[in-house]
Amino acid sequence: MADASDTRSLMQALDARSREIFRNIVEGYLETGEPIGSRRLSRSGISLSPASIRNVMADLADLGLIGAPHVSAGRLPTHAGLRLFVDGFLETGEPSEADRGEIEARLSGAGKDLNGVLSEASSLLSGLAGGAGLVSSPTREAPVRHVEFVPLSGNEALCVIVTEDGDVENRLMRLPADLPSSALIEAGNYLSTRTKGRTLAEAHGAIHAELAERRAELDEAAAALVEQGLAEWGGTSESRDEARTLIVQGRANLLENANAAEDLDRVRQLFEVLERQQAVLDILDSTREAEGVRLFIGSENRLFPLSGSSVIVAPYMNAQRQVIGALGVIGPTRLNYARVIPMVDYTAQMVGRLIASGRGKEGS
Repeated sequence: MADASDTRSLMQALDARSREIFRNIVEGYLETGEPIGSRRLSRSGISLSPASIRNVMADLADLGLIGAPHVSAGRLPTHAGLRLFVDGFLETGEPSEADRGEIEARLSGAGKDLNGVLSEASSLLSGLAGGAGLVSSPTREAPVRHVEFVPLSGNEALCVIVTEDGDVENRLMRLPADLPSSALIEAGNYLSTRTKGRTLAEAHGAIHAELAERRAELDEAAAALVEQGLAEWGGTSESRDEARTLIVQGRANLLENANAAEDLDRVRQLFEVLERQQAVLDILDSTREAEGVRLFIGSENRLFPLSGSSVIVAPYMNAQRQVIGALGVIGPTRLNYARVIPMVDYTAQMVGRLIASGRGKEGS
């Protein structure tokens, strides 16, 4: 994606009339999906002759902001042009009162089942935005109830982690040679005490700091075993992460404006990518380090470089303000960005509120 310095330099390269013409081209394209010609621009209130407008359009093309689908056509914004428009010209605010009302009503009426809430979020984004709605199920890790090390044959042991919701997770660990069985018991008791009522991710930092400061009452062998476990687990649960799912609603919307053969080919490529759920989950996960909404236009997204699509995503959080999942929309580059960006953001906030309030729990 373009950074702020790129946007500033391009904006500085445009004078007032170039900005006016560029804005009219982009807004006309987003409204109609058609190339915008100089004659149409001259009739839209711009006080320049068609010949003068064509000269400005040539300058915009030299900057890589607009292009022509074929020789005799008008001009369309390039992906770089759309990025400049979003970053430098577009003003976004809150969703409209009607959009807020529909988002709140549909999510609040989805019941207490988490999958129902997420599926409804994907469906409403698809309908309101005119693209396909994407929602990732949360990264979920329950608090730990008990940890125990069970010795196996050779230099291996099974670490048994029991969570407060009754799940049992077994992790195989390699042991140092001649590790005494007392170290397994001591390490298990230590971890049970330090993790009880907390997730492994929540307890990870505190345990590591305690070991580093040698405040833990462990002998050297048990401490080494705990440190090995922390290093291998990384404070996360791989098995739960693999259980995450991608909910996609509204694929048919992507076909509505695909009339030409090349458009249908791009949609076919897009459908193929959507079938690779883990790859799409990776894109949604990119919001974890961002604040608010992220927008990928065309080739900015390594997953959809050839599909001519835009992806708008936002994270949703739990009651502890931790990012646990993401949702968004994928559609043609001529999405109504001014409407869709705040709508995706508001939907993510609403999903987070439902989860934080105790609604939307799995199986409830």
